[in-house]
Amino acid sequence: MKNLWKYFKNYRVECILGPLFKLLEASFELMIPLVIKNIIDVGIANSDTGYIIRHALLMVALGVIGLGCSLTAQFFSAKAAVGFSAKVKQEVFSHIQTLSYSEIDSLGTGTLITRLTSDINTLQGGVNMSLRLLLRSPFVVLGAVVMAFTIDAKAALCIALTVLALSIVVYIMMRLTIPLQAGVQSRLDVVLSKTRSNINGARVIRAFGNEEREKEEFDLANIALNKLQIFSGRISAAMNPLTFALVNAGLAWLIWEGAMAVDIGRLTQGAVVALVNYMSQILVELIKLANLIVQLTRALACGGRISALLDIESSMKEGTAETEYPVDGSHVELINAGLRFNGSGEYSVKAVNLDAAPGSIIGIIGGTGSGKTSLINMIPRFYDASEGEIRVDGVNVKDYSFASLRGRIAVVPQNPVLFSGSIRDNIRWGKKDADDDEIIKALKTAQAYDFVSEKEGGLSYMLTQGGKNVSGGQRQRLAIARALVRKPGILILDDSTSALDYATDAALRNAIKNMDHIPTTFIVSQRTASIMNADQIIVLDDGSVAGMGTHEELLKNCEIYKEIYDSQYKDGTE
Repeated sequence: MKNLWKYFKNYRVECILGPLFKLLEASFELMIPLVIKNIIDVGIANSDTGYIIRHALLMVALGVIGLGCSLTAQFFSAKAAVGFSAKVKQEVFSHIQTLSYSEIDSLGTGTLITRLTSDINTLQGGVNMSLRLLLRSPFVVLGAVVMAFTIDAKAALCIALTVLALSIVVYIMMRLTIPLQAGVQSRLDVVLSKTRSNINGARVIRAFGNEEREKEEFDLANIALNKLQIFSGRISAAMNPLTFALVNAGLAWLIWEGAMAVDIGRLTQGAVVALVNYMSQILVELIKLANLIVQLTRALACGGRISALLDIESSMKEGTAETEYPVDGSHVELINAGLRFNGSGEYSVKAVNLDAAPGSIIGIIGGTGSGKTSLINMIPRFYDASEGEIRVDGVNVKDYSFASLRGRIAVVPQNPVLFSGSIRDNIRWGKKDADDDEIIKALKTAQAYDFVSEKEGGLSYMLTQGGKNVSGGQRQRLAIARALVRKPGILILDDSTSALDYATDAALRNAIKNMDHIPTTFIVSQRTASIMNADQIIVLDDGSVAGMGTHEELLKNCEIYKEIYDSQYKDGTE
């Protein structure tokens, strides 16, 4: 939690004024029982109507001033809490962007979403309540005890012992509920992750008829969350009954002592009424404090989770190199490069050596799980090479700043992601200031212009989230156009033409070859047709290089490549 305090920096004034006005309100509230005492002991006892009216107006004035202080305190507290949570959200979101794929994979998407939304919102509520009540409630309780002692020490002892008993109860409840609330948030991560995977995979789940199994798995996760919430809720729910029981027992004791004191003339009737009022104030404040403790325990648990996320340092350190962008494609070298994921004993990619000349085309092929995507993910530093070295234009990729390295690379992933918005806006993700001529040129190269021009509005045609209102092949071509508009030095196509027919695939590869600015292109594909004209082809098998060379060389020398080729062609023809 300590590393979250700095986000209050711009709200120091509000953090002071909020509690201050609450304490002012509490001070006026503590005066009211004394006014009531004087009304009873002086005004009513002497039948002095003027005295009663003056003190009644004084009570109204104290209430109005207290209300004004309360509203002012609410304003400053809410401003500080909302501003604080906004800063924390910005920092958490920015921090997530700095994490490497390794950290994101280990944390999980569900956990990150929960901490960015539910946890921060809970923390915001805890901060708001704390600024308003964390000082006010103890101040009223202690103030009421002190004021009671000024009236009668023996009777006030009843109040003091009641407060002590309540403090012990609150402390025990706090110690019990804080770890439980942390557990609730962890179980919530699981439920959210399960929900997200079900929504994203709804089509697959229905295609295989696995709705019932998914419901059962969700129910198990939800029931586990529900049981822990109920257990935690039962402990928290015991707070108010225990508080009421102790305060009412103390109140009964106070009335008994007060009655006895009045009977022997040690106390006046007004004094007893004032003492009862102070006990009532303590009751109200302790109920508020009990609710605050419940909210605060949840906020502390959530704050701890947020703090733990911010404490995670990326295993990928950014370099500082800012080399000149090449006119043609970039020169890429892999020197004994290997990759092993965190927590894995086996290498996903082992000892790959490659020298890709500027403007060359490198094909990568292999069976499922052979390490094709892992290999290309090391070039833009989505993952750092566990061994060996990767150089781009003669510089180790670890020495580049992220902006300089990734600014010259365009990646089209296996599953192209489009965003809600126009086609124009989606293509401009590749280049923010791209004009329509550049966009159209990129669309033509990606073989996407024909279907885009037929859409209502053309470039202004609105895509839904994920591009669900266009076909899979159209999504892939739009993603390729988004990459090409950048005019990258390195173009990585990670099995991104799988939804294209052979003719369109061939036309796309031919168009890339004839671009004015020819990038060094890496094509990952399961189709030999997509890579047979590459300058070099790497054949991967279980992370190792099983063969490297041209299409003709591999047909002669690499059995794995020949098997893949033969499985896709019959008698040498498509």
